Amino acid sequence: MLIGFIVFIYFIGSVLPSGFIPTEDQGTLYVNVTTPPGATLERTEEVMNEIDKIAKELSEVESISSMSGYSMMTEGIGASFGMSTINLKPWDERSLDANEISAILVEKTAHIRDAEIQFFPPPAVPGFGNASGFEFRILDKTGSSDMNNTSRVIDQFLAELKKRPEIKEAFTSFNTGFPQYMIYIDQDMAISKGITVANAMNSLQTLVGSLYATNFIRYSQMYKVMVQLHPKYRGQPEDILRLKAKNDKGELVPYSNFCRLEKVYGPEQVTRYNMYPSGMVNGEPSAGYSSGQALQAINEVAAENLPRGFTYEWSGMSREEVLSGNQVIIIFLICLVFVYLLLSAQYESFVLPLPVLLSLPFGAFGSLFFLYLFGLENNIYAQVAMIMLIGLLGKNAILIVEFAQLKRKDGESVFNAVTHASKERLRPILMTSFAFIAGLIPLVVANGAGAIGNRTIGSAAAGGMLTGTILGVLFIPGLYMIFAGMGRTKKKK
Repeated sequence: MLIGFIVFIYFIGSVLPSGFIPTEDQGTLYVNVTTPPGATLERTEEVMNEIDKIAKELSEVESISSMSGYSMMTEGIGASFGMSTINLKPWDERSLDANEISAILVEKTAHIRDAEIQFFPPPAVPGFGNASGFEFRILDKTGSSDMNNTSRVIDQFLAELKKRPEIKEAFTSFNTGFPQYMIYIDQDMAISKGITVANAMNSLQTLVGSLYATNFIRYSQMYKVMVQLHPKYRGQPEDILRLKAKNDKGELVPYSNFCRLEKVYGPEQVTRYNMYPSGMVNGEPSAGYSSGQALQAINEVAAENLPRGFTYEWSGMSREEVLSGNQVIIIFLICLVFVYLLLSAQYESFVLPLPVLLSLPFGAFGSLFFLYLFGLENNIYAQVAMIMLIGLLGKNAILIVEFAQLKRKDGESVFNAVTHASKERLRPILMTSFAFIAGLIPLVVANGAGAIGNRTIGSAAAGGMLTGTILGVLFIPGLYMIFAGMGRTKKKK
């Protein structure tokens, strides 16, 4: 039966969704807006105002803060970007959680066709990414630096990724359709005029993009001095050609003598990841699927669809989840070895600790079964609970084994010793175990802030203690009979 429970553990563990840190309802929703390339800031503001108006109609929304011209996902600046922070009312004043409110907002803003709008909660751990869900980068290692080809590969990859049932949403901010002006410099002509390209570009940076010069103090406050042309001299692209740069003789030479402008299309922001041109992809798993299942789906789609020369790298919280890998198994083994060596020193036997350790699979089965029963996932909270169960369930087994050893020193047989130990220790085992389970009930039915984490750690601990206690008091005496009998036979030999 012990082997059967171990098989059950393997079966439930294979079907139970895995995760890292669950996305909690933090009372906040983020909105990321991207209007078509080349859109003006006024057009983006109209979309932001429309979203704010729709969100304010919901009774669960407390306040909204919006900003046009800034992308929360890429932290880039551009006229076609926008972001909002929707603050929700306290949990006891609303009946819907953040995910349900997000679904309502998606439905109510579906009529806005001239912008891409994403609603998502904040990241589970601040500093690891800008949003919840998964995050990775597609890297171009071909060396061609063809941004249009990179954009096509990313779009094809997203099209295949959205077909997977594990993926609720996947999007990227990488777009090569932004209208731009390319400045071409005739280096031979610039040299003949006594102007170096570096000097010309530095001057252009100062005149158009601004340059920090110095500080000054006035009324006990420090102010920065920024050097830049007046807006009326840099309002049109053609104004660049009317600007002048100083040559090696101190003369001012117009940029039109050695520069020309050409209309092109390209990305608003070029990012590199691990030294390669890259495009960031964000998304969320579908309802009923864990982050681990979403990452596995991404691995499978990438293996089938990414062409040669392109690869992907995890970033943000997804990178931490992938790097954690099988660390929990190593931690479990370290804990078990520590308990085994400690009990071996206490009992002065390498056999008697085995009944204690072999009683733990009953608790592990109960933890995984309760997680599966309540629709939760095997994440870091559940793993902490199962590590805690090593001590809690080991304590029950130690009570029986310790008392049985004392009876054996009094001259009783193995059977009589373990029988007396089971009868005498049954009441304290049940009393302490069920008192602990009763204390976990508020976590199992938790609501509000941190509800998913509380329910996960509470369900895993309560389920493990319940099954581990009930089955443990039945199986521990038999395990003690087997291993204590083996020790006695070895001692007689």
